[in-house]
Amino acid sequence: MRLMRAIAIAFSTYSRIPMPRVNWSEENQRYSMCFFPLIGLAVGLVLWLWLWLCDLWALGAFVRGALGAALPLLVSGGIHMDGFMDTLDAMASWQPREKRLEILKDVHTGAFAVMGCGAYLLVMAGVLSEARAGQGLAIAACFVLSRALSALALVWFPKARKGGMLAGFARTAKEKAVTGACCAYIALCAVAFLCAQPLSGALALAAAGLCVAYYFFFSRKYFGGTTGDIAGWFLQISELVTLGVTVLIGGRLL
Repeated sequence: MRLMRAIAIAFSTYSRIPMPRVNWSEENQRYSMCFFPLIGLAVGLVLWLWLWLCDLWALGAFVRGALGAALPLLVSGGIHMDGFMDTLDAMASWQPREKRLEILKDVHTGAFAVMGCGAYLLVMAGVLSEARAGQGLAIAACFVLSRALSALALVWFPKARKGGMLAGFARTAKEKAVTGACCAYIALCAVAFLCAQPLSGALALAAAGLCVAYYFFFSRKYFGGTTGDIAGWFLQISELVTLGVTVLIGGRLL
């Protein structure tokens, strides 16, 4: 029952998939990040089904890409895109570190966030307009991998502040359990990539590794550590990069 409550907390926090109400105690939250990558699996399976329907009904590239770009937001509720946009606003301010952290907490949305979100969705739609159901396994692995890496960073990367959602989850998380679970997810994603599309799969894994390295550098240099918003920024970037490699390079090799 404890693990079921941890799953419910993970899905109710980071997705719009209906879950039963549970008590958000430290005991129940301790293992919740172990199941965070499963939300990526849900996103990937929904997108895989959509691509299968597009192939079945011979839908055009515009419809394929436009709805494909919207589906991850519909499943996740846009929580990571919100962090992506807040981070863009903070970086566009060209303010000192303390001011950037204040901007991350600002509920208002700036022009740079809107432009960045629009550009992101256009690029994502363009990438997914080229995707086919035959790439579904590797595409699903992109969403699992981004969340596994994000959960690892949550327990291992320095935090910019003591408060906030990310710091709260990090304090209560069972570090060894989260690390072990996420390493297992990453290994499974590697197998999925290499079995589905060996060359582009290897490139996608390398690209994900570079995204993590830049995430560490970026968060330390500009914010003094990571926050929930910066974690959302990383997740969106890593998804787009790995999907781009998987679809655009892998598609040419099928």
